[in-house]
Amino acid sequence: MATDTTALQEMESPKPKRLVRYGAATARIILGLLFCFAGLNGLLNFLPATPMPERATAFIGAMMSTGYMFQLVAVTQLVSGALFLANRLVPLALALIAPVVVNIVAFHIFLEPTGLPIGILVLLMELYLAWAYRKAFRPMLAMRARPE
Repeated sequence: MATDTTALQEMESPKPKRLVRYGAATARIILGLLFCFAGLNGLLNFLPATPMPERATAFIGAMMSTGYMFQLVAVTQLVSGALFLANRLVPLALALIAPVVVNIVAFHIFLEPTGLPIGILVLLMELYLAWAYRKAFRPMLAMRARPE
């Protein structure tokens, strides 16, 4: 009897739940790999620099010349990527990486348009995961929050 009930529930369960479950895991793993790789490259510089337009090079140079900003972004990418891959504190990782994603898209819109498709894809995965984890963000988005 229990197996009949389980089979009936599986047949009646909506397909979008599977999409959300597997889609979120897929997006989380892709972002995790991408940001771990980018963060490690930012810290260890194992990939050769590709030629960029003058303004993009100036922007990267300015971030590096601060002595901390480029490293801060790389560590943020690495930590967020590791959290995505470990499937731990994913809403926190999404909040930490959001400003980086916005700057990736802005960088490619205004300074280096050839990378824009990847930037848009990263933004879409970030937004999809934020939607998939929307319940975790509800308290943060309350109009009137009270301290406990």
